[in-house]
Amino acid sequence: MRALVIGRFQPLHIGHVKMIEYAASKAQYLIIGLGSCNKSGEAENPFTAEERETMLKESLNIETPFEIKRIPDFEDNQKWMDWIRENINFDVLMTNSESETIIFQKAGYEVKTLPYYDRYLYSSTEVRKRILEDTDWNTLLPLGTIQTLEKTNGRHRIKTLNKSELADD
Repeated sequence: MRALVIGRFQPLHIGHVKMIEYAASKAQYLIIGLGSCNKSGEAENPFTAEERETMLKESLNIETPFEIKRIPDFEDNQKWMDWIRENINFDVLMTNSESETIIFQKAGYEVKTLPYYDRYLYSSTEVRKRILEDTDWNTLLPLGTIQTLEKTNGRHRIKTLNKSELADD
C-alpha cells in the first residue's frame, strides 16, 4: 500500500515524527506531502520548503521507503485535490484532519485515521509560541529540527515575523 500523509511541518515536531512513524508502520511505501510548499516568511509559515525537507530528512529514522512531495496551496479545495490527483500516486490518505478526510473521501479516496500524539503539547503553534516566549521549546522537537533552526537562525525568524505581523495589525 502506498500511503500519503500531509503536513506543513512549521516546524517539524515530535508529534509529527510519531505520526509519520505510525503511517510508515502501516504502509509499504510512504509519501510525505509537504503542504503549503509555496508559503514561507509568514508568522504561521516561517520556514521554506527546503528547510522543512531538511527537518524531515534529518529527523526521520524509518525503514519504510519514502519520498517527500511538495504540495502547494491553491486556496481552493478542488484545485488542490486536482493537483494532488495529477501529481501523486497513492492508495490511501492517512490523516487526523477532519477537513482532509472530507476532501479526500469526496474525491473517492480511502482514508485511514492517524492517532494524535499528545496533541496539546506537540503542535507547531505551541512550538512557535514557546520560541516567542523563550520557554522550553526544544524538548518538543527532534534533533534534526533543532539543528535546522540553529543553521537557519529560525528562532530569530519566528520572533521577527511575529513582531512584523503584530505591527501590521
